Amino acid sequence: MRAIVRIGINIAVALSLTVPIWAEQVPLPLQWVERPEMGEGVESLGLDEQLWGTRQTPGDQQALLTAIDYSLTYLESSEAATAYAQYSVPGITRDRVRRSLERFRELVVTSESPVDLQTSVLQEFELYQSIGADGNGTVSFTGYFQPTYLASRTPTDEFRYPLYRLPPELDRWSRPHPTRAELEGLDGLQGSQGRLQGLELVWLPDRLEAYLVHVQGSAQLELTDSSTMAIGYAGRTDYPYVSLGRELVNDGKFRLEDLSLPVVIQYFRDHPAALDRYIPRNNRFVFFEETTRLSAIGSLGIPVTAARSIATDKSLMPPGALALIQTQIPYPNANGDLIPQFVSRYVLDQDTGGAIRGAGRVDIFMGTGDAAGDQAGRINHSGQLYYLLLNE
Repeated sequence: MRAIVRIGINIAVALSLTVPIWAEQVPLPLQWVERPEMGEGVESLGLDEQLWGTRQTPGDQQALLTAIDYSLTYLESSEAATAYAQYSVPGITRDRVRRSLERFRELVVTSESPVDLQTSVLQEFELYQSIGADGNGTVSFTGYFQPTYLASRTPTDEFRYPLYRLPPELDRWSRPHPTRAELEGLDGLQGSQGRLQGLELVWLPDRLEAYLVHVQGSAQLELTDSSTMAIGYAGRTDYPYVSLGRELVNDGKFRLEDLSLPVVIQYFRDHPAALDRYIPRNNRFVFFEETTRLSAIGSLGIPVTAARSIATDKSLMPPGALALIQTQIPYPNANGDLIPQFVSRYVLDQDTGGAIRGAGRVDIFMGTGDAAGDQAGRINHSGQLYYLLLNE
């Protein structure tokens, strides 16, 4: 399940666990690269300063350890056994991924500094680099988050836009499935008049927010009765994901390099009538269920961890594996402005998304709430993706 909201250039999201399918003619998505020696221009590679923090910000060592434990739990599952039985990048097996995580966990606990950990990792682990979108390792990074929205258990004049439960007979619906417009109308208010009648789960006051829950795949809701509810992905109609951001670019509203989630949100705040034209272009319709966990859950069925979990194309990349990303992530400066900063960050590959396709795409989970959304919406940078496997 894809527990959350995708943004960045693709404002992407939709959860679906995919089983790897391989074609002999397709280049392998990962290539073994020679382990660099310290001092050969790799000063930043694996130097994860976030783990130990600074005088201004605490480290997140425990968060990384928790994310590792979630991956180890997944690797014991039958789903992991199936995924790795069909995974054909030479040298990457479920057992090796598990042993790599266990050893890396030991190193995180025992290392005394970022340099100490970096040195051990470069000595003990092999690097498998994503070939990227261009075959030369260039990967496009975006961010996603789990939103928190106001909602009501009953419809009112203010709370008009519903989210729906999974139709029990969805697997028997004839194909092609009904379009989004056929299910909820162009204005998003007609679902109760058709086959979605009686499946309403909650109502939101804002159409764009309701749509973004579709994009994210999950949300935390603050209800009008003062209670809270966590909802997650339960299923979807069989259509490809269409990004509102891409559609705005295609229509000449923005340049691709200027696109971000805040920009898209502001556009529709300024042009609310445009929602009726753009939202129906994405025929993929997501259904939800109430969940007992407030944590965002990824497509592997385990919680995802802020700034330590990534989403990739699971038909190409090893699920649950330890990875290293090098890119830019925005962090607040002394004035509170979000400024992109270069990071070398150890992460776990624990999720996927409808717009995360190919070896050149990575989505970084940034957490829950508005602050996480602000960060995630401003991630739009290239970089590199490596997977770390213990020396054989």
